[in-house]
Amino acid sequence: MKIGILGSGDVAKALAGGFLKHGHKVIMGTRTEEKLAAWAREHPGAAVNSFTAAAVFGDLVVLAVRGRAAAEALRLAGAKNLTGKPVMDATNPIADTPPVNGVLKFFTTMNESLMEKLQREFASAHFVKAFNSVGAASMVHPQFTGGRPTMFICGNNDAAKQTVSRLADELGWETADMGKAEAARAIEPLCMLWCIPGFLHNDWAHAFKLLT
Repeated sequence: MKIGILGSGDVAKALAGGFLKHGHKVIMGTRTEEKLAAWAREHPGAAVNSFTAAAVFGDLVVLAVRGRAAAEALRLAGAKNLTGKPVMDATNPIADTPPVNGVLKFFTTMNESLMEKLQREFASAHFVKAFNSVGAASMVHPQFTGGRPTMFICGNNDAAKQTVSRLADELGWETADMGKAEAARAIEPLCMLWCIPGFLHNDWAHAFKLLT
């Protein structure tokens, strides 16, 4: 698969590395190519280019930027270049304020997720919330004593969710489909819960598991 990744941070680099290991073709989209120069030298199979180039290239686009920058990154990518494509949304609406007793603050409300806002603005794209509730270090082939962790996803397009589920399976995850885009109101706050042990006890090596 051809995958365009919007972002140059740890999440973008972790997912790109994982996709490359499984034979996918990757273009990293960024506003500052110098940020990825060292990483690109270590991953010769990946190309680094603009947000627009990454979106044009990708059969699937990964959104891996700060929550406040998400809409602007997609605008730079170009709405027409996202039309009909799965957009794997790994963002969280984290506010620019420090956590309180380990709890992050969001700039959204419980009645509207960031992904819903993005889906409304870029209506021709097929957003799928995924990879927002675990740290970059555990995104690719996580090793936990409890077995394969669960990746919670949601989105309005079933085919797009199936594509994301296949990629998550390759990277070592089981997938739990939580339904339509409104479910992002519950999935995005999992980021808050995941971060609490990190902020309070410096414990970042964990993930969620859905038991049935």
